[in-house]
Amino acid sequence: MKVLWDSAIGLLVVTGGLLGMTLPFGKLATAGGVPAMVWAFVISLGAGGVLLLALLLRGERIRLTPHKLRYFFVTAAISYAIPNLLMFSAMPHLGAGYTGIMFTLSPVITLVFSILLGVRRPNLLGVIGIAVGFVGAAMVALTRGEAGQPADYFWVAIGLFIPVSLAAGNIYRTVDWPQGTGPIELAVGSHLASATLLLAGILALFGCQAFAPLAGVPLVVVGQVASASAMFVFFFRLQAVGGPVYLSQIGYVAAAVGLFAGTLFLGEHYQLLTWLGAAIITAGVFITTKAQSRTGVPAPVRIEPVSSRS
Repeated sequence: MKVLWDSAIGLLVVTGGLLGMTLPFGKLATAGGVPAMVWAFVISLGAGGVLLLALLLRGERIRLTPHKLRYFFVTAAISYAIPNLLMFSAMPHLGAGYTGIMFTLSPVITLVFSILLGVRRPNLLGVIGIAVGFVGAAMVALTRGEAGQPADYFWVAIGLFIPVSLAAGNIYRTVDWPQGTGPIELAVGSHLASATLLLAGILALFGCQAFAPLAGVPLVVVGQVASASAMFVFFFRLQAVGGPVYLSQIGYVAAAVGLFAGTLFLGEHYQLLTWLGAAIITAGVFITTKAQSRTGVPAPVRIEPVSSRS
């Protein structure tokens, strides 16, 4: 376990694999009538609650500061609540495998944001990787989901916003990481903040009856909470060990799990162009990774507290 905890590649495989399980679990839940916002709430509350219990059993406490509260709620919105809501809304229209491919764009978009925000310097190889990744994304977008069941372009666009939100979260969590705070504490605070935001939205839009369909998928709920709780322990550790661009590659592992789970267990079928586009996106990811290894990983950039910039 200690070796895994300090291994970037090991953490990447484990975190990406657990993230990929969210795709088939999410499709089963939404097929059972669970609203997308409710399922996103289940993930955040379940993961946050289990990890909070683990934290308390270890004799640790969350010590709140204005900086941590800001970090918890910003991370909750752009890393969890928004992308999960988009993912579970689009999945019934696009398929679990196709939606999973959207995760593979996260490394490329993360690098673009890193360049634009000055977190890292661009180089020619990085630009080539970005271009290759977007060519693959365009090919995937043209297929519009499962073979023979083309989705409306609206849902394709919703799917494409998933990696944008994830990439923004990758950058934010690195540059505003509260000093001296451990990964489990950050996971607990961010997920409970996400659950709070989603609960407010559910009650305002649907009322308590929105939770009724959960009774029809109890095993899916248990499986999702277990995998999400485990995943986010490794997620924040990978953030600390590998940095934002390396972390974003969990999307590649998650997409592979989603594609094969959708094809083998959920009866999904995809066009050759979809698979080819996914392969081209993967090539773009490897190129951007190579570009990162050539330039090195810069030190995180600090963000001044909001109050000091008013």
